[in-house]
Order: sequence, then C-alpha cells, then structure tokens
Amino acid sequence: MKNIAIFASHNGSGFDTILAAIKENQLPININLVISNNTNSPVLQKAEDNNIKNYIVNQNNSVDINLRLTELLKENNCEYIFLAGYMKKLDSAITDNFKVLNTHPALLPKHGGEGMYGRHVHQAVINSNDRVSGVTIHEVNSQYDSGEIILQKELHLAKDETVESLELKIKKLEKVAIVEGLVKYLNIS
Repeated sequence: MKNIAIFASHNGSGFDTILAAIKENQLPININLVISNNTNSPVLQKAEDNNIKNYIVNQNNSVDINLRLTELLKENNCEYIFLAGYMKKLDSAITDNFKVLNTHPALLPKHGGEGMYGRHVHQAVINSNDRVSGVTIHEVNSQYDSGEIILQKELHLAKDETVESLELKIKKLEKVAIVEGLVKYLNIS
C-alpha cells in the first residue's frame, strides 16, 4: 500500500476528502503524515483525531525547512505528497525528490501562477467572462501551477455566476477530482 503525506496550511479539505475515500475503500493508500506550516491549522487536530502523525514545520522551529521536511517524509516512508491548501511554495529540494500533487480550482494553464488560489482564481474566471471552469489535479514542480496535468474536471458557469456560487461548485467537483486524480496517478483501483 502506498503512503502519502498531506501538507496543509489551514482546514485541509483535501485531507478530509482523501481520508473519507480511504475509509470508504475507494483509495487503497495510507496517510502516514500531516504537515502544516501554521500552528493553528485545524488539519493538525483532524490528523490527531485519526491517529496520524502530524507536525508543524516553519521558520520558527526549523533552521532548514527543506531538510526537516525531507527527514519527516523519509522517516514516515512517504514517497508521495498531496497539497491540501498548502500556502507555501515548495523548494526543488522537495519537488525533485518526492512525487507532489496539488489541486487547482481552475482549468490550468489558465488562471494559474503566483497568487492564484481560492477566491482569487474564481474572481479571475468571472472577470475573464469564461463560460467553463473546473478543477485540475497536477504534479508540482518548482514553478507555480506548471507541472504535468494528471486530470481535469470541467463545469459550466451560470450566466449569473458569482465568486461565492462558483466556489461552492468547484469545492464539490474538487472532491471527485481528488479521488479520481489519485487513483489515476498512483495507478491504483
């Protein structure tokens, strides 16, 4: 069974989706590790509640963040990392040595890059008068949102779409995309 680490800065809704899929036997993988850069991240308590090792790794407790992340990943036999709202750019020391996946709330390469996350993306989609948006599951490299696309799921925008309504639709679609993207990427079923 493959082991993955989840990196999250806040709620970690991707963690919730993956954990639920594991419990429902949709994903035959283990979450061995949860890492956050934020001491107040709710994902840490969620991991604790599910007996999953969890750590805070940031500039306040690690002289060399990349070294600390690498140590934890190796100690916990995690070859794969899933970013569930991790708000720090990963260094090539991590992206070159581990398989890192992310979810993006738009159809890359459109509306990607630095600063393009969450509501910023939805606002950009609406401002561009796009009629289609969706979710992209992609590999992470040292450039924002430019890694290989694993899977995309589309949805059509309503004529009166708002940032709030689009965000709700994307979050729902993202749950499906995360599971399907992991199954495809990890070649599991």
